[in-house]
Amino acid sequence: MINRREILKVGAGAAAAGLGMAGAVGTAAAQSKMVMKAADVHPLGYPTVEAVQQIGKKLEAATNGRLSVQMYPAMQLGGEKEMIEQAQVGALQFARISVGPVGTIVDDLNVFNLPFVFRSEAHMRKVIDGEIGKELLAKVSTNARTNLIALCWMDAGSRNIYTHKAIQKPEDLKGLKIRMMGNPIFVDTMNAMGGNGISMGFDQLYNAMQTKVVDGAENNPPTFMVQNHYQVAKFFSMTEHLIIPEILVFSRRSWEQLSKDDQALVQKFATEAQFEERKLWDEKVKEALGKMKEAGITLVTDIDKKAFQDSVKPVWDKYGAKYAELIKRINAIT
Repeated sequence: MINRREILKVGAGAAAAGLGMAGAVGTAAAQSKMVMKAADVHPLGYPTVEAVQQIGKKLEAATNGRLSVQMYPAMQLGGEKEMIEQAQVGALQFARISVGPVGTIVDDLNVFNLPFVFRSEAHMRKVIDGEIGKELLAKVSTNARTNLIALCWMDAGSRNIYTHKAIQKPEDLKGLKIRMMGNPIFVDTMNAMGGNGISMGFDQLYNAMQTKVVDGAENNPPTFMVQNHYQVAKFFSMTEHLIIPEILVFSRRSWEQLSKDDQALVQKFATEAQFEERKLWDEKVKEALGKMKEAGITLVTDIDKKAFQDSVKPVWDKYGAKYAELIKRINAIT
């Protein structure tokens, strides 16, 4: 793994040099050739990676090669925490990140992190494609603390529990350490459902499962397969306790150095990517489920969903009140 501090030190220096040049030459800098870095924790071929690469191809075509995107997939630049830090200092431009980490800065995003807030993936898509989705992206972009521009949403399916045994009801999680993303809501959700939620970086997860530091994790079928988690967890239980969209963000520091026309191009192609990624996502889920079957993974679909929904009432009691109006609007979308 690349040393994160070295990335930030070198990246920030390079970004500062580039920004200084832009300030000196004004509009001319905006018209100079720019290779924009993009990062993702997932490998080549993953829907979010493919969608961002497509943005790059469109930018190249639209600007005769003046703007292009170089992708760093498969955690080459670290996990999501590291990617966010690099984007904030301008060391990379595009980062596909989970809502979880950004929810600690832009609180309203946490409404999407509540368990069972969406009735289905179709419901989630209607929400992010509509006014609520636009409003929350704008809140990320206008919050000075993020230093990020939120370009679009991307699908990440439903999150489900995988470990060494079938999980059909909350009692089945008793005594199990399950890795969760780094947001207190997620840890509290797992604890409420009966397990022991462990906050841990995604880049540490495979080794943690392999060495029994944790007993399992929760994620969607494509991630389970492409990250080789199926090698160390043989039961995939479709709890669908979380359905969380993801965000494609752009470095604010780099964004401010683009011309208005270039900003508009990036935004246009990112908006298109929201729907292109979705098509790729649905195909990837179908493919992943087929590969799970081939790999001998037990897909557990006989889930007591109501028991899990009832179990997370303490999470809603703790976090839900502040999002009451937003939740009302989400529930109204059919």
